[in-house]
Amino acid sequence: MDLELRHLRVLCAIADAGSVGRAAGLLGYSQQGLSTQLQRIERYFGEPLFERNTVGVEPTGYGAEVLAQARDVVARADAIGRRRAADGTEQRQVLRLAATNSPVLAGMVGRIRSRLPALALTVTSVYASSDMIDLLERGELDTAIGADYPGLELRHSDAVSHRGIVTEPSFVALPAQHRLRHGTEVALADLADDAWFLTPDDGAGWPGVFYAACTAAGFTPATIHEFLGDQLQLQNMIADGLGVSMVQATIRPIPGVVVKPLTGTPLWCRYVLAWRRESVTDDVVETVFSSAAATYRDLIAQAPHFQTWASRTYRP
Repeated sequence: MDLELRHLRVLCAIADAGSVGRAAGLLGYSQQGLSTQLQRIERYFGEPLFERNTVGVEPTGYGAEVLAQARDVVARADAIGRRRAADGTEQRQVLRLAATNSPVLAGMVGRIRSRLPALALTVTSVYASSDMIDLLERGELDTAIGADYPGLELRHSDAVSHRGIVTEPSFVALPAQHRLRHGTEVALADLADDAWFLTPDDGAGWPGVFYAACTAAGFTPATIHEFLGDQLQLQNMIADGLGVSMVQATIRPIPGVVVKPLTGTPLWCRYVLAWRRESVTDDVVETVFSSAAATYRDLIAQAPHFQTWASRTYRP
């Protein structure tokens, strides 16, 4: 392993938090993922840098020496390229980010702040991807995490760029006592008589792609509950047997809810990073993108329903 600046940031974060678990939360990693990262770093240095105590971890004698040098390197790296205003104060780049219903947001923000500590990041909730594009076009946002669908890619002027983060299958969440709960997958047509929870028009193709899939399956949903709330509220209503819903692959079902793939995978969704060209430098775009992608990988690794689907779909 080659030692990189991000490894030094990990060491500083663990030391500051006093716990691998707390540092993982701040950085947007899983605790297991950060523990594995720390083990690799310690193998590089040839001996432990932290020792466990009753409340967390603290640096070893050698670890304290490494940390002192790490903090100096990180501080110097963060100072590269900074400019000072006329009054001598340091200028900070501001990044205005919009997102909604995106499971990667929390972990992504933690990673961005760790990797670009000099960046002043503000987050705004915007539901519709089309609204995000409008705000980017008007210069009221710098970047956004939105969604689109295969064949309905986001449209915008040359002032805005976008890049797909990942395209994932849409699954269905059912009450744990649902009649189809024992199947490895569920045919969309078999849910024709169920009530559905649907989020509103997102300006990018939803719920049109859902209705198109239902039509292709030979039915029109009889009962629709339009719902725009948090995932926990949605899952509680599903658990109570009030309906079913299309859900993201990264969802963590609560007790009383089961998540199943749909036969033939008729619905897909793409997470998209969009940004205003003149407002965001290439290095910031790359940091935001890689932070979102890494967070998604962590989340999907913790989704058994996705792992089961993938093992059947992508056989070697």
